[in-house]
Amino acid sequence: MTHPARRAVAFLTVFGGAAPPAPEALAWFPAVGAGLGLALGGLWWVALQWWPRLVAAALVIAADLAATGLLHVDGLADSADGLLPHLGRDRRLEVMRQPDVGAFGAAAVGAVLLLRWSALASMPARPLLLGALWCSSRATMAVAAAVVPYARAEGLGAAFAGAASRPVVAVGAALSLALAAGAGWPALVAVAVGAGAGAAVVVAGRRRLGGFTGDVLGAAGILVETVGLAVAAAHWPAW
Repeated sequence: MTHPARRAVAFLTVFGGAAPPAPEALAWFPAVGAGLGLALGGLWWVALQWWPRLVAAALVIAADLAATGLLHVDGLADSADGLLPHLGRDRRLEVMRQPDVGAFGAAAVGAVLLLRWSALASMPARPLLLGALWCSSRATMAVAAAVVPYARAEGLGAAFAGAASRPVVAVGAALSLALAAGAGWPALVAVAVGAGAGAAVVVAGRRRLGGFTGDVLGAAGILVETVGLAVAAAHWPAW
């Protein structure tokens, strides 16, 4: 039987081999996110020893896209195309199933990638910050899948619907706050504001679709990270 940790790694990254999603994997989402964020943070630090900040930031973003298989960026594009236009519920879900990317999706992905790059390029390497934000991102996805109904009759995200959320909340909050505290108090603010942005996406999905989809989870996760990075890039005295 496949261990839940491996299922979480396989679902959230390109690593771990083939493993079908399952509700018990949700409890491992925060840990997988923390590990990925810390790895990217380490790459950030190493890259800055060799390249200017602009190039180092681009390398971190490219590594994140490669490690996640563009899963969350794809979710962001589909969610923007489905949630932002004035459409009915069924039409929104239909648009989000289509493989092409519309104007809303392209604009959203472009804006998010630009914001992530500029935020990373404006700061010294902070591995603990990335660990905290990536942990909070996956915790937000897991909690949303556990407490919000699934919007479709079937789909990949249906495997996670209705799973127990209390362990995820406890583990995700404790781990992300511990990492943020190690990075400094501005990181705590970044995690809190980022989590709020992710929650707003989930609420929009609930109101406009009747629940979450895998795309909504991906969009929520990537906005937790992006908004958190933007907040962290603000000028904080003595940080």
